[in-house]
Amino acid sequence: MQITRATEDDWARVRDIRLRALREDPDAFGSSLEREERFKEKHWRMRTRTVPTWIAIDDDGEVRALVSTLLEPGSPTDDRHIVSLWVAPEARRRGIAWALLDAVRQAAIAEKARTLSLWLVDGNNAAGDLYVRAGFARTGERMAVPRDPDVTEERYVLKLPRHL
Repeated sequence: MQITRATEDDWARVRDIRLRALREDPDAFGSSLEREERFKEKHWRMRTRTVPTWIAIDDDGEVRALVSTLLEPGSPTDDRHIVSLWVAPEARRRGIAWALLDAVRQAAIAEKARTLSLWLVDGNNAAGDLYVRAGFARTGERMAVPRDPDVTEERYVLKLPRHL
């Protein structure tokens, strides 16, 4: 499995794996399949150009996973926020999520970020276990999921090494 940062030219691959993630695990994300299916090529190109995204490509050239980071509105500028981490069911338990998290962590460190953060929907225990094993701490900070106020999520944070 090759982990690579997507470029604008990868927009269709990013779109396809993102829509698959929303189709197969809709409750894991803040967005919806219906919303993102309406996005045109122009939007996907802009997204891959402006939102750092990594994809995992198998030996057959198929994209099996993705993760993105962004500067979350209202967060400190030295925080990188993880969104959209997803691994296809047939590729799980092979270390791909670890490799994606490592790519994100390395990029954040290179950008002199001090923390990585994410919001995790309640009940997604497998992802929660992964994040805790990867060094993220539960903050106890909670909020309702914007698309469904009956569902809550919790913020996790990973402190990154300081730069000299």
